[in-house]
Amino acid sequence: MDEIVKQAIAKWPNVPHCYGWLALDARGAWRMRDEPAQQQGLPGERIVHPALLGFIRRNYAADERGRWFFQNGPQRVYVNLELTPYITRSDPTHGFVTQTDEPMDNIDAVWLTENARLILRSNGKIAALDDRDLAQCIEQLRIDNKAVNDAALLAWIGNEPGAAALNLELLQDSRQLPVQRMVQSELAGHFGFVCAPQPD
Repeated sequence: MDEIVKQAIAKWPNVPHCYGWLALDARGAWRMRDEPAQQQGLPGERIVHPALLGFIRRNYAADERGRWFFQNGPQRVYVNLELTPYITRSDPTHGFVTQTDEPMDNIDAVWLTENARLILRSNGKIAALDDRDLAQCIEQLRIDNKAVNDAALLAWIGNEPGAAALNLELLQDSRQLPVQRMVQSELAGHFGFVCAPQPD
């Protein structure tokens, strides 16, 4: 967290929190949701200003209830999550990098949803892979130690006879990590985060 933000919190500790105005979409874009966007259930305008994006990334955190927020000076701006608190993309240098520009080192668990969303856990962080990067990651998947093709992966995801009992693994840092099934609608409950924070 930026030092100037810490100073603002100390100076103005009782500023009301903000809800519904900021969102993180399933591809890792931060979106500003004005009142019309909120009222109409729209995703909101994508934030592209580099300095603002950097400020959000550096001051992104979660409270004790699993509600994620951006600390904007003394005010917490709670974030609506379309999918997970972090969205990761594949990176040729670091392997996977989150929307906060942090490498996802030491991945220790992997899940795949019924919608073919790859979910990774690293150092306690839960991140969904940007769906545009799944094709690149298929090369790292193995079913019973064999390379995966689209048909085999879809059969595994669909729990089709003959595929349901096969072992799916992700090759990562010379390790083979077992891939578990996960129902996408159960992500928040399973991992303890809140998709649409509300006031207490």
